[in-house]
Amino acid sequence: MDISTIVGLIMGCSLITFAVLSGSSFAAFADGPSVMIVVGGAFAAALISFPLRNVLAVSRVVKNCFFAKPSNPAELIKDMVSFAEVARRDGILSLENMTKDIKDSFVVSGIQMAVDGTDPELIEQIMNSELEAVASRHEDGKALFDNIGKYAPAFGMIGTLVGLVKMLQSMDDPSSIGGSMAIALLTTLYGALLSNLIALPLADKLGLRSEEELRIKSIVIRGVMAIQSGDNPRVVEQKLKTFLPYKLRGTEDEESRAA
Repeated sequence: MDISTIVGLIMGCSLITFAVLSGSSFAAFADGPSVMIVVGGAFAAALISFPLRNVLAVSRVVKNCFFAKPSNPAELIKDMVSFAEVARRDGILSLENMTKDIKDSFVVSGIQMAVDGTDPELIEQIMNSELEAVASRHEDGKALFDNIGKYAPAFGMIGTLVGLVKMLQSMDDPSSIGGSMAIALLTTLYGALLSNLIALPLADKLGLRSEEELRIKSIVIRGVMAIQSGDNPRVVEQKLKTFLPYKLRGTEDEESRAA
C-alpha cells in the first residue's frame, strides 16, 4: 500500500474540512446540483474522449495508485547478476531450471528466449515491444485522469454561469437568490478540488508508477541481453548499475566489498 498517496489525500481533505468548518457549517458547502454538474460533467467528458473500456477500468487504474508494489531495482540487479554467474559457470542452458522459481514473467520470458537460442536482435525486439505496450497502457490510464483534471474546473465554471443566470432570472424573488449563488460559487470550488486534489495528483502518481515499472523492465532487457552475449558477471553488474542513483550504487559497492 502506498502510504504517501493515502496520507496526502487525508491531509488535503482534512485541511479543507477544517477550513470549511471554521466559523461555518458543512451544510453551507454541500450542494447536490453543483456536485452533479462538476463530477457528472467531468466523467461525461471522459466518456466522450475515451473508449468505454478505458473509463470502466478507472477502478483498476486507481488501485495502482494505492496498492502497486514497485520492484526494488537493486534487488533485481542482484538477481540478474546471479543468473549471469550461473550462465557463466554452468552454461546458459542451466538457467532453464531456475525459471520456475522466478516470479516476474517478463524475466522468465527473456531468459527462456535466451536459453532457446533465439537471435539476440529478435529477443531485444520482442522485449522492447512488450515494454512499449506496457508504456502505452500506462499512458491511457494517466491520460484518463489528466482528462478529468482538465475538464473539472471548466465544468465548475459552467456551473457558475448556470447559477448566475438563475440568480439574474430570479432577482424579483430574494428567497431564491441564495440557492442560485450557492450553485454559482460551489461548482467552481468543487471543480478546483476534483482537479487539484484528486485527478491531477493521481495522474502524476500513475506517471511515477509507470516510470518505475519501465525502468525495471529496461534493467531486465539489458540484463538478459548481457547474459545472452556471455558477459562477465561483473560487467553485467556495472551495466545494470547505471540505472541506479549514485547513492545506491555506492551502497551496493560497499556491501560487496564488505562481503
